Amino acid sequence: MKYRRLTKEQLEELHPEFINFLATQSITAEEWSKIKAEQPETAEQEIDVFSDLIWEGVLQKVEYLENISQRQMHLFYLTDKEMKLIGIRVLNPDIDLATKEGFSWFKKHFMTDMVEIMTAAKAYSDDKNRDKFELIEKGAVITKGELYRWFDDILAAGEL
Repeated sequence: MKYRRLTKEQLEELHPEFINFLATQSITAEEWSKIKAEQPETAEQEIDVFSDLIWEGVLQKVEYLENISQRQMHLFYLTDKEMKLIGIRVLNPDIDLATKEGFSWFKKHFMTDMVEIMTAAKAYSDDKNRDKFELIEKGAVITKGELYRWFDDILAAGEL
């Protein structure tokens, strides 16, 4: 298995896609029930293959990731050639960016010396999707990139 098995909830959500996956292998519902009962290790392998296929499809399309913790934000833009990062650190120990109040404070103070902002870029390894997956496993979530683009525009305009 290249990535991680989908959770039970994810598999339930993707039930129609899983049925299609089994159908592409000429496995009927009746045969699947028999495989689960008589060859559980084979059933597990099929679920693992399906999970990897789903992850590959998702990772191919991911453009933006965000990892927001109490005092840091890591905003990623995943281009074809590299991963771009806008890293933000709040120096005020009383602020928690993961809360509504903390984020409101941040929006008012991001241009002060209480906030550090840096940028970086890194080339992918030989496996671009694996690099993306590792960021997700470390807590990043897939987004539409509004926050990244907002900061990128400010940085490009030289306002910081």
